[in-house]
Amino acid sequence: MYTLIIGNKNYSSWSLRPWIALCVAGIPFTEQKLGFFTEEFTRRVGAVSPAGLVPVLLDGEFAVWDTLAICEYLAERHPEARLWPQDAKARARARSLAAQMHSGFGAMRQALPMNVEAHLPGIDFPPAAQQDISRLQAIWHDTRAEFGQGGPFLFGEFTIADAFFAPVVSRFTTYGIAAAGPVRDYMDAVLALPAMQEWTRDALAEATFVVEDEPYRKQR
Repeated sequence: MYTLIIGNKNYSSWSLRPWIALCVAGIPFTEQKLGFFTEEFTRRVGAVSPAGLVPVLLDGEFAVWDTLAICEYLAERHPEARLWPQDAKARARARSLAAQMHSGFGAMRQALPMNVEAHLPGIDFPPAAQQDISRLQAIWHDTRAEFGQGGPFLFGEFTIADAFFAPVVSRFTTYGIAAAGPVRDYMDAVLALPAMQEWTRDALAEATFVVEDEPYRKQR
C-alpha cells in the first residue's frame, strides 16, 4: 500500500492534489501528516525526498516527490482508474492544464494563500492576481464547454486536471470570489466530492494536531 506524506490540510494546497486524486480513484493509501515548521517535518521528509517538501508518495521504499510526478506515477500504475481522459486530445489538454497550474498563476497563489478554515471575502487583490483569477475562470468555462460532456468536471469525469484545480476552488471559496454559470457549477461539483468534504473537515479540526511530540498550532 502507498503512503502519502502531506502537510497540514488547512494550508497545504500541494498535498491536496495527489490526496484527492487517490481518494476519488479509490486507490488505497495510508496518510502520514506532518506539521509544518517542526523538526519532525524536516527530519522525516528530508529522509525520503531531496526536495524537502510535501507531498511525497512512498511505494514501499521507493519515493516519488512533486505533485505532478506523483499523479503521473499513479496514472501509470493504475490505468483502470482513468486519472487522465481516455481521448488523446482531451488527455493532451488535461496535461497542458495540469502543467499550467503546476507552474503558473503565481500572483493568485501569493495573494490568495490556501486557508480552508478562513472566510475572507472583500479583499482588494492586486491587478496581477485579478488577471489570474479571470484566466482560471475562463479555463474552467472553456474546458467544460469543449470537453465536459458526460459529467460535472472539466473533462466530464474527474481527472488529474481537477485534482490540480481543487486547491484553487478552495481558495476561491475562502476569499469569496464571485462565480456564476458553468464556473459556479464546476466549483460546486468539486466542493461536493466526498473526498473534498473530508479534507475540509480535517482542515477545520486542525486547531492543534500532534505528530509524536511535535505540536503544530495554526498561525492565525
